[in-house]
Amino acid sequence: MTPTILLANPRGFCAGVDRAIAIVERALEKFGAPIYVRHEVVHNTFVVNDLKAKGAIFVEELAEVPAGATVIFSAHGVSQAVRAEAEARGLNVFDATCPLVTKVHVEVSKMRDRGFEIVMIGHKGHPEVEGTLGQSKGGMYLVETPEAVASLQVSDPDKLAYVTQTTLSVGNASEIDPQWISGKKRVGVTAGASAPEILVRAVIERLDQLSINSVTHLEVCRRRWLSPYRQTWLTDFSSLFSVPSTPPHCRLLLVYRYSSKSTFHKHHRP
Repeated sequence: MTPTILLANPRGFCAGVDRAIAIVERALEKFGAPIYVRHEVVHNTFVVNDLKAKGAIFVEELAEVPAGATVIFSAHGVSQAVRAEAEARGLNVFDATCPLVTKVHVEVSKMRDRGFEIVMIGHKGHPEVEGTLGQSKGGMYLVETPEAVASLQVSDPDKLAYVTQTTLSVGNASEIDPQWISGKKRVGVTAGASAPEILVRAVIERLDQLSINSVTHLEVCRRRWLSPYRQTWLTDFSSLFSVPSTPPHCRLLLVYRYSSKSTFHKHHRP
């Protein structure tokens, strides 16, 4: 049997990432360089470097942005305090927050107005988590691990809600070890939400060098929006590689950007 590559569709950039990149590019076209962007607009070195070359300047804090300049909020969203600071300084703001992140912010505000305390499940220091926690002046608790739940103290367990970080990554295709695919009949390839297609193509080229050059495109989901759907279809995609055998017949390769670890954490398997 000739080894076959099963290439998942859709893969890589989700609609939220595409939208954020497009906003920065349109701002550069309309206003010219420099355009300031608070945090990396997406967790993707290729995209960030390309936008830098076009005139985007990435900053960590609004204090780095000159008064009256144009600034773009990244796809991860920002706190209410950041929005207030931008308005006070007269900055020309374009919001590239992913619509799914915005939905979480809206739900947080609604639940806090109804008197609920909220548990935020996510990674401390991540821009999205900071932005979501910053939608309320209090009444929110960050939980990073199941163990942390045991020490969680809330005012009223009966009025408790929770939200999650929506973005809960192979560095180089040359790192693919031939032993990973030795004797395999199927090699699955998919990609995380911030992985550019150029990385996927590099993986396919590397597999071709290893004599696996038959590619079958497999549509696993029609949705283009972010991680919850992507993680669900990756579970289904992974099931195609659960072929009883010693050694296993199949191998699943996930292309991802290391600082965007949501899919990796959920599906890290030998």
